[in-house]
Amino acid sequence: MLRVIQSFAVLALLGVIGSAATLPQAAVAQISAEDSAGTYILGIDDRMSLNVYGEAGLTGEQQVGPDGSITVPLIGKVQAAGRTVDAVSGEVRERLSMGFLNNPSVSITIQTFRPFYILGEVNRPGEYPYRKGMSVSDAVATAQGFSYRARKKFVFVKRQGAPEELRLELRPDLLVQPGDTLRIGERYF
Repeated sequence: MLRVIQSFAVLALLGVIGSAATLPQAAVAQISAEDSAGTYILGIDDRMSLNVYGEAGLTGEQQVGPDGSITVPLIGKVQAAGRTVDAVSGEVRERLSMGFLNNPSVSITIQTFRPFYILGEVNRPGEYPYRKGMSVSDAVATAQGFSYRARKKFVFVKRQGAPEELRLELRPDLLVQPGDTLRIGERYF
């Protein structure tokens, strides 16, 4: 995912990606592949289960707060937004081993992903829960389908944290990511 973000940054600096840009199909395929590669980046409103083996008082559900952190007993706030699950669990493990526990075993699993948003020419625009592997077509169906004015060839996608939305061809394999804002445009007669 970091590789994709860096590629977008380089393209933006070169002026290749402008407002409502269209991505090459190879980049779209890479976005879809990165989503399933296990490099998920945590964000605000993600809900996770923190498990410290043998320590019931440190184990429990956590939600990434508005400041992007979780609060872990004994060690306090840990920055989670913008980081992978492995990075966060590694920091928790390291900080717990600094005077609190000997060789702690820490695992984090995501319980609920942050929602996605769909706007524009759908019958019920709004905020919806994200499901892993959800396509843009699934998201449109969740919003009770296209309105009669919908332009069905393209979708505008704004990834969480991205400065601009991207104009992408609406394909069956185009995946939604947690925190995405999808906009279905209006067709012109």
